[in-house]
Amino acid sequence: MSFNVSIQPSGREFSMQRDETVLSAALNAGIGLPYGCKDGACGSCKCKLVEGRVIHGAHQAKALSAAEEEAGWLLTCCATPQSDLVIEARQVVGLGDHPAIKMPTRVTSLTKAAPDVMVLRLQLPATHQFGFRAGQYIEFILKDGARRSYSMANAPHAVKDAGVNGLELHIRHMPGGLFTDHVFGGMREKEILRVEGPFGTFFLREDSERPVVLLASGTGLAPIKAIVEHMRFKGLTRPTTLYWGCRRREDLYLHDWALQQAAELPWLNYVPVLSDAPHPGNDPAPWTGRTGFVHQAVLADLPDLSGHEVYACGAPAMVAAARADFTAQAGLPDEFFYADAFTSEADKHTD
Repeated sequence: MSFNVSIQPSGREFSMQRDETVLSAALNAGIGLPYGCKDGACGSCKCKLVEGRVIHGAHQAKALSAAEEEAGWLLTCCATPQSDLVIEARQVVGLGDHPAIKMPTRVTSLTKAAPDVMVLRLQLPATHQFGFRAGQYIEFILKDGARRSYSMANAPHAVKDAGVNGLELHIRHMPGGLFTDHVFGGMREKEILRVEGPFGTFFLREDSERPVVLLASGTGLAPIKAIVEHMRFKGLTRPTTLYWGCRRREDLYLHDWALQQAAELPWLNYVPVLSDAPHPGNDPAPWTGRTGFVHQAVLADLPDLSGHEVYACGAPAMVAAARADFTAQAGLPDEFFYADAFTSEADKHTD
């Protein structure tokens, strides 16, 4: 049995089968609904159900509470239709010319950028034409079929810089993690890894002229770095401020890169923020920059975000707090908050 789905206010429509999720059917139809983890854990795909009925598969209450479901919200990544549907989703894009493909990659280098951050570079096969948008991610396909997602940290044009057809990824060590333990332990250059991508709807909306806030926590800098590189390459000069929040000074693993970009690009401002900076009396090189929660630094600098676009990437708690506070306190329209919450396997199993 098939059902029709209408997306408002864009007016896009597609048909789907009863056993498909709304998200997978939309993506198969070339319609880019917002999403993140695809596992019912992050809430990035939450949309308003205007008409129709759905059944939700397993998901976490922090992504969609019983009260929200009762009020007519749905998670497209785990909702299957029971009738024709009308859904309100303002962040709808065409997926363009970059279909997801599976391919082998070869590890070309592993560089420890911080005690718990590895910069991994992968060589792509010459036989595959892999395209993506700055901000999207790939999934590693592990031997047991499990998957791990990481954003590209270089822009599409930079993939072939210096004649190297490769991707840059920033991987934080999660002790006990099936994949990251291997990255920080047994992984070696020339190892073959299988990946699929690109995925995600986290990328710059280039048809807008709104000032941009780029908001990152930890290795959430990876897709933000790709977006900055892309803007520089394309000659986009919209006023842009990059806020990067980390716990300690050593966690700002690309601090010098960010400083250099801000020095060279008149349209870019860089604001690093530490949440756990040591007391000046206990630090031989005291931190003199901003402290506290990174999204609160944005609010302090930009109390009126009604005319901005925000691109937020990092820990789910940071992304959720930023969305809630920016829309409630600073007047940011919800449709101009674009997010990619880095949901770990532990996050997916912790409600």
